[in-house]
Amino acid sequence: MERAAPSRRVPLQLLLLGAFSLLAARADTDVPMETCCADGHRMATQQKACSLPYTSKSKECRMVQEQCCHSQLEELHCATGINLANDGCTTPQGDNAASLEAMFVKRCCHCCLLGRAAQAQGQSCEYSLMAGYQCGLVFRACCVKGQESADFTPGDVGDLQETAKISEGEEEQEDPYLNDRCRGGGPCKQQCRDTGNEVVCSCFVGYQLLSDGVSCEDVNECITGSHNCRLGESCINTVGSFRCQRDSSCGTGYELTEDNDCKDIDECESGIHNCLPDFICQNTLGSFRCRPKLQCKSGFIQDALGNCIDINECLSISAPCPAGQTCINTEGSYTCQKNVPNCGRGYHLNEEGNRCVDIDECSSPSEPCGPGHLCVNSPGSFRCECKAGYYFDGISRTCVDINECRRYPGRLCGHKCENTPGSYYCSCTLGFRLSADGRSCEDVNECTSSPCSQECANVYGSYQCYCRRGYQLSDVDGVTCEDIDECALPTGGHICSYRCINIPGSFQCSCPSSGYRLAPNGRNCQDIDECVTGIHNCSINETCFNIQGGFRCLSFDCPENYRRSADTRCERLPCHETQECPQLPLRITYYHLSFPTNIQVPAVIFRMGPSNAVPGDSMRLAITGGNEEGFFSTQKVSHHSGVVALTKPVPEPRDLLLTVKMDLYRHGTVSSFVAKLFIFVSPEL
Repeated sequence: MERAAPSRRVPLQLLLLGAFSLLAARADTDVPMETCCADGHRMATQQKACSLPYTSKSKECRMVQEQCCHSQLEELHCATGINLANDGCTTPQGDNAASLEAMFVKRCCHCCLLGRAAQAQGQSCEYSLMAGYQCGLVFRACCVKGQESADFTPGDVGDLQETAKISEGEEEQEDPYLNDRCRGGGPCKQQCRDTGNEVVCSCFVGYQLLSDGVSCEDVNECITGSHNCRLGESCINTVGSFRCQRDSSCGTGYELTEDNDCKDIDECESGIHNCLPDFICQNTLGSFRCRPKLQCKSGFIQDALGNCIDINECLSISAPCPAGQTCINTEGSYTCQKNVPNCGRGYHLNEEGNRCVDIDECSSPSEPCGPGHLCVNSPGSFRCECKAGYYFDGISRTCVDINECRRYPGRLCGHKCENTPGSYYCSCTLGFRLSADGRSCEDVNECTSSPCSQECANVYGSYQCYCRRGYQLSDVDGVTCEDIDECALPTGGHICSYRCINIPGSFQCSCPSSGYRLAPNGRNCQDIDECVTGIHNCSINETCFNIQGGFRCLSFDCPENYRRSADTRCERLPCHETQECPQLPLRITYYHLSFPTNIQVPAVIFRMGPSNAVPGDSMRLAITGGNEEGFFSTQKVSHHSGVVALTKPVPEPRDLLLTVKMDLYRHGTVSSFVAKLFIFVSPEL
């Protein structure tokens, strides 16, 4: 088996020191970070705990001490777990079984057992489970160590000799983590974990991984909201952490503690009070009080300023005077004086001044109950007998109107209730009138007064105006019906094919004055065939040809050397040894076409070819006259057929005469045929 060269293991605490280099560069202290980390190591080694207070004044040094202490403590617990792997990871039971130490010991012990099991099963020692970086280190260490033990079996002499070349001292120092790509921090700036397949970088608390996957940057806890500052405190970001600062001072009589809390200042203990020598200082929350040392004489009490104030014995002593006498307070004491008869409410002294007699509150002109109400006198008082719709108020002792609308809401009137002195009356909302019972409301039929210009429909409490077809309700008053101009609507251009004329409540379609008549649907225009109806003015020698919106009177004569063979056809006469005659077309045929100006182009308007095709025929089609403006073109469809197409729209109505010539090649001879196309372009409707 090939063995790795011995190497020294990189302690985890050195990695921590590398990670804390940024803190060391920024800390405002002369204490090196290495010294702080060494203090943390000593605390973990000697005290076996990291919960003791750290004495350094630097916050950054205390952070390094705590992290290095926890790291060293985990290393010690992990070493114990690796040693327990020989005993099958038997850990102590009891209260310590669930402690942090027991958790680290058990985890390292189990990771070591997994490494040994992988070695025993012949598996690779490269750790691939996602169980943590430290567990991967322990897994590989125990797996590699098991492979080394297997190498020393008696049967493997060659390996034993090879191993003997390595000194015993080198065996003890062999580094099981040689293949760890995270040695020395690896490519990572802070924390590194080798999963076997790849190296995964991570950051310390207070940092976040950058997009390059290896560098770390400070997390601004104040922006991300991950701070724990309380109400009244502002968050201030620091490198790797944050601090909380009070938004306002503690105020007079308080001082700010290290925990950002306000603590009361004991002015008496600190000696910053201003009490005079004759006063004793007594501390209170946020202030203090000066209590005088001097004592006052009998009948006086001392205030906070040391002044002597008279005591009112008539109030502080229970019944200081005998019955029938009144207590009168004096400076430092009191006196008793005989009572004078005091009549209560509803009584007054008689003329002798020795007896109380009843007052007749109902005597005229007094009206204590209010105008119109009956007053009945009684000893020391009176009572009122109020009229209907009033009640007696015990506070004002008068008759007060009963607000029936408020006392019985919704039960007296159908709609609205209004209070009146001693009674009430009902009223109705708009669209209703009061019923005969004076309480209910019934609907008013507003349509009887004809409020609408056309149709009216009564609804509960109101009415609605409607319009007949062809009218719409006015937006101004909601009752007048206005004529709808159907021709002006967005769809008005499609109502009539030619022209729309609005009339009250409807519309009418019209057609051009000549050549068209209105279709039965009342919207489209139909062409009048003057040739069929006989209303044309063509002579007996002319032929009537109908076009859209009109007609044409047509006549033609065959040219020289031709004779008429049909109504629209001229045949060439036999040639008599003249050189020009064989060059003339065999036949001249006249055709009549009609289409509107808005016809879509390109459009095939004429097809030409021999009536009886013979194998081997070939033809050529050409426009020889009437296409000066380039509206038409020819196209060969087959060896014996071609078409004439309209390729450019004709912008205005006009009559065109197009001459089309066809040359037919058959059995080595050429024959010509001419088509005269009378094309009538009519205006679009």
